[in-house]
Amino acid sequence: MAEHSEVTPEVFEEKLNAKLIKVDERMKWKESLFLASVTGVSAFVAFGSTLAMAKRKDPKMFSKGLFASSELPESGTALAMRALKYGTMYAVTGCGLLFYGIWKLSGAENLQDFRMRMGAILPRITKEGAQGRTEFENFTDFMNYVSKKPGDRESK
Repeated sequence: MAEHSEVTPEVFEEKLNAKLIKVDERMKWKESLFLASVTGVSAFVAFGSTLAMAKRKDPKMFSKGLFASSELPESGTALAMRALKYGTMYAVTGCGLLFYGIWKLSGAENLQDFRMRMGAILPRITKEGAQGRTEFENFTDFMNYVSKKPGDRESK
């Protein structure tokens, strides 16, 4: 007959925590991928709609800027792409150096440590109850409330 070993609460909790950590890590990757996808799609849609608006506004100048000519040594598209490349490079490099510098100056070992150190340095955000109305019957009621001076507002 096989012996059944009883699982103590400590062992059960340890195994459960190990599984939760694995699930949490997978979930973080999924969340990161989702956020990156939403950001990419948003940037693509914004760029496309801006391009369409420029073409709709002045089609003649838009088509003139697509190709280089004797008047313009560089096409508008090439100039815009060059500006986009340099702007992106400067923004990513600048922000990366800034964030890396803050990280190193804090002396943090990992993200949890950084969070705790910044929590100790930065001021606490207190949660205060709402001082005015928070419920409105409709949008017009809300706009009437917002348009009044703070002293004239009544609480319902």
